[in-house]
Amino acid sequence: MVPTPPDGRAGIDAALVKRLVAAQFPQWRDLPVRPVEVDGWDNRTYRLGDTLTARLPTAAGYVPAVAKESEWLPRLAPSLPYAVPPILGQGAPGEGYPFPWSVRGWLDGETAAAGRIDDMAQFAVSVAEFLLALQRCDTAGGPLAGEHSWYRGASPAYYDEETRRCLAALEGRVDTSRAAAVWEAALAAEWRGEHVWFHGDIAPGNLLVADGKLTAVIDFGTSGVGDPACDLVIAWGMFSGESREAFRGAVGQDEGTWARARGWLLWKCLLTLSEHIDTDPERAALDQHLIAEVLADHEHRG
Repeated sequence: MVPTPPDGRAGIDAALVKRLVAAQFPQWRDLPVRPVEVDGWDNRTYRLGDTLTARLPTAAGYVPAVAKESEWLPRLAPSLPYAVPPILGQGAPGEGYPFPWSVRGWLDGETAAAGRIDDMAQFAVSVAEFLLALQRCDTAGGPLAGEHSWYRGASPAYYDEETRRCLAALEGRVDTSRAAAVWEAALAAEWRGEHVWFHGDIAPGNLLVADGKLTAVIDFGTSGVGDPACDLVIAWGMFSGESREAFRGAVGQDEGTWARARGWLLWKCLLTLSEHIDTDPERAALDQHLIAEVLADHEHRG
C-alpha cells in the first residue's frame, strides 16, 4: 500500500517552490512558478517559467526516486527513441520542506488520452518500441528491483498475501476461483531471464503525445532493473482488440512473462476494487472490466 502523504500533499505550494528555487538555484529565482494542469500523487510538479519544472515528492516513500532519476535518466536518454525528463538540478531539503527534489526541463505534449491519438495500433507499437529500447540499455550498476520500485520488476509474489486477502474480501462479487487461477499462474511463471531495465508504471498518464503520436515517456520513479513483466500491463489498461494485438506482437515476450503481467494487473485491480466497490461505482466498474479482460486472456492464452 502506498502511504498517504503527510498534510495531504506535504504542504507543498507555489510559495514554497519559489523559496526553494531562490535559495538553491538563484539563477532561476525570477522565473514565475505555477502548478501544472495535470499533476500526479507521488510528486507535486510546478512550472518554472516556460521551459523548466520543479518536482517535489509528497512523502518519504517517493524520495528514493529523486536520486535514482537524477543519476540514471541522463544515462538512459541517449538510447531511447522518445524523450524522457531532462534533469537539470537536484535540490536539497530546506524552507521547511523535508525531502530532496529536482529541477527538470519541460516536455511538451499532453497525456495519452484515446482522443488525442491518431492511430491506436501504431501508438501501441511505439510504446512497445520504447520498452524494447529500454530493455536493451546497459544494466551495469543499475538499481535492482525492490522497495525503491515498490517491487515492480520483482516477482508478483511480494503481493501474494495482499492479493489473497483481496480475493477473500471479494468472494461472491468477482469470480474469485478464476481470478485465483490467474494469480497462481503468475506465481508459477518465475522470471529466469537476464535482468533488464523496466519503467514500472507505463500508463496513459506517463505517456505524452503531440500531433497524435507518442513523443515522451515520463515518471521513472518506479523504474529499475529486473523482470519487464510489469511494463506489459498497458496491454489491458489502455489497449484492446487490434491495438492490443499490435502491442503484443511488437513487444514480444514469452508466455511466462505475459502470465506475470496478468498477475500484476490482477493484483492492482483487486486491491483498488476492494477499496472502492461500495463507494466509487465508476472506478469499481473499470476494475471489474479489467479483471474480466485478464481472466479471459488467461483462459485463451494461458
